[in-house]
Amino acid sequence: MKKSHIENFRVNKHIVRLRTCRNQLHSASIPLILFAMGLIAATGWTGKAPAPKPNVIRNLQPFPNASGQAATYSVNGDIDESGAFFQSLGANGRSCATCHVASDGFGLSAQTAQSVFASTNGTDPLFSPVDGGNCSDAKQGDPADHSLLLNHGLIRIALPVPANAQFTIKAVSDPYGCALVTDPVTQQQTISVYRRPLPAANLGFLSAVMFDGRETVAPLNNPQTFAANLITDLSQQAIDATTGHAQASAPPTSAQVSDIVNFELGLYSAQVSDNQAHNLDAHRAGGGPLNLSKQNYYPGINDSLGADPKGAAFNSLAFNIFDSWLNLKPDPGASGTNGSDDNGVAEARAKIAAGEQIFNTFPLTIGNVRGLNDNAALNRPTSFTGTCATCHDSPNVGNHSLPLALDIGTGHSPAYETDPTLAAGLTQLSFPNVPVYEITGCPNPFNAGQIESFFTTDPGRALITGQCGDFNRTKGPILRGLAARAPYFHNGSAANLTELVNFYNLRMQMNLTGEQKSDLIAFLNSL
Repeated sequence: MKKSHIENFRVNKHIVRLRTCRNQLHSASIPLILFAMGLIAATGWTGKAPAPKPNVIRNLQPFPNASGQAATYSVNGDIDESGAFFQSLGANGRSCATCHVASDGFGLSAQTAQSVFASTNGTDPLFSPVDGGNCSDAKQGDPADHSLLLNHGLIRIALPVPANAQFTIKAVSDPYGCALVTDPVTQQQTISVYRRPLPAANLGFLSAVMFDGRETVAPLNNPQTFAANLITDLSQQAIDATTGHAQASAPPTSAQVSDIVNFELGLYSAQVSDNQAHNLDAHRAGGGPLNLSKQNYYPGINDSLGADPKGAAFNSLAFNIFDSWLNLKPDPGASGTNGSDDNGVAEARAKIAAGEQIFNTFPLTIGNVRGLNDNAALNRPTSFTGTCATCHDSPNVGNHSLPLALDIGTGHSPAYETDPTLAAGLTQLSFPNVPVYEITGCPNPFNAGQIESFFTTDPGRALITGQCGDFNRTKGPILRGLAARAPYFHNGSAANLTELVNFYNLRMQMNLTGEQKSDLIAFLNSL
């Protein structure tokens, strides 16, 4: 008999070592061999180690943040990280998930950027110099060369100055040496602006894609065409992100694009619990991502400028998810054990509901806002009274339900600002050290006939259209999931929601009390 050996056979993590002898089989070995053969037949084991299962993010898995926990609900069930969204499709190792992180509501917090830098010594693809550094010559692992991403969560966006621009632009402050570059062959100017990555969740509520709307290749202003146009826009955005941010030499395949877009459209992210108020859907409240996934939406819904296609009048009560908490009263018999009858929980819930009412109804003064005070449809009012819901009118979502890019002043340069009210607001922010540009040749939108020279850190939509009327104008982001993705504003100038509320309080002359500010912050943190 020829010698043979069968060894290192693994079944359910136990190793069975089988041996045969040259002359005979020991009778005691025969049952063991037959047992092993039966397991092979039953399990289909081939002698190869099983392929590892892909990483899976459990549906509604909570992720902690400073004020509680955020979660994402996927209409497709648990999130399989083997999909195209999580694959590196370019040359620098990046995937969509590099800048759109599940723990950050599929956005990116500065805290996450700092953690990734520390754990990888700055070698993670997030810090690819193409746009993850202050300039494209950023040195790998040098925190100074990635300071804007680390401190403010900013990605560098290099945009050409439109050939048809109605204005001229020059850099008056260039801290990193790449603010405004002229191609020696084409003579085309390229400008560097620095912006926050927008979340890749809650996209079914969009009215524009990207802060400057540059990926809105098909308009999102008509309920009849909205669904198809949104797929078109998100598909183009996925292609441009792959060839740009990921530096792919070829665009992704149509199957990959479809996989990315279908995945994104199924995601709903929101705060799911609060450190003091606990579950945000308790006591008949409507917080959390599962409730958000059921929210009705169509382009123009509750439009604050009166363009709701169904003819409905604007209702400033844009948020009602915490109405049931508004009149909660402390229970004299409360146990104080953090249960549903805990007075501390009841007070925290009432505080959130009070903040919701401030958001909906507290008056603020809107002045010198491009897109509103120079709006012909509004008869160009010098100023008018509104509420937070004037610009965040989409019910229980918080963006504007029709495209309306605005200049609230966060892109202005604090060093050059001349409007005293706006200047006061800017003092409340942790403004990033970004380039400053001087713009000449544009009429003053608030003083007809006057040609002005002004300063900006981000020309906004004007870099897409070339139009003076679009200067500094950007879209407002969807407000859900705010607590997971600090800092705030397009340039990360509000380090936290306290700075954000303090800015609005002075900029819009709200005159909030300390308690009212605290209530409004509690509400925003619960979204």
